Amino acid sequence: MTSAALHDVSSLVVGDLELQVDPPSDRKTIEIVVERDASLLLKAPPTATVERATKFVKSKRSWVYRKLAEKDALTGPAVVKQFVEGEGFAYLGRSYRLTLTTEVAGPTAVRLERGRFHLRATDAVNGATAMRRWYTDVGSQWLRRRVRPWATRMGEDDVGVEVRDLGYRWGSARLTAGPQHINLHWATLQLPPSLIDYVLVHELAHLRETNHSPEFWAIVAHLMPGYETHKTTLAAIGKHIWLGSVTEA
Repeated sequence: MTSAALHDVSSLVVGDLELQVDPPSDRKTIEIVVERDASLLLKAPPTATVERATKFVKSKRSWVYRKLAEKDALTGPAVVKQFVEGEGFAYLGRSYRLTLTTEVAGPTAVRLERGRFHLRATDAVNGATAMRRWYTDVGSQWLRRRVRPWATRMGEDDVGVEVRDLGYRWGSARLTAGPQHINLHWATLQLPPSLIDYVLVHELAHLRETNHSPEFWAIVAHLMPGYETHKTTLAAIGKHIWLGSVTEA
């Protein structure tokens, strides 16, 4: 079967990856396309064999997993904010209106108090920077407490959390020789706690399994049974999360 013509089959399964085989074209090389819905398309010349295509897919497996991971990331049109009276900003799944004030004292330009975000009026021109700093500072403390029971459940006594701007990714993690830590996007703090838990579990699982393999999802399922609901909800809500874009008033 491995020497059979690739275009005699409609799909190719390589390990845990299933790729739909595109009709033959005049192309000279094999290409893998990751579609917007995370499905995989395999494009190949007419002479390609199953054996050749299988070897190619195996050589590109890490790339495919990385691209599939990106499909779990923040997507959608940019959400923009104005730093004016009454603009809404989310924290832990709830929306709070913005108030411009002269009463915010101390080193921080932002505080959350009495059900509203208070921003020093003189800092409104740099409001996005001030809000990102607030999410990062406050979120770092909240997340370090939040991750502990999940890490313990996985058998890790101490996992640190660093809050950063990760572009279009909710989080990242990489196994190291020393103390373990995971990274989360500051924008994650806008999500409801249950979805933040899913992001935490997702990244913790990457400390055990780098790729989005069946083993990876088995770890996620062990830590959080029924995670599929959170994954689906996150994909829908994530399109409406503010990533720092602003527009002039």
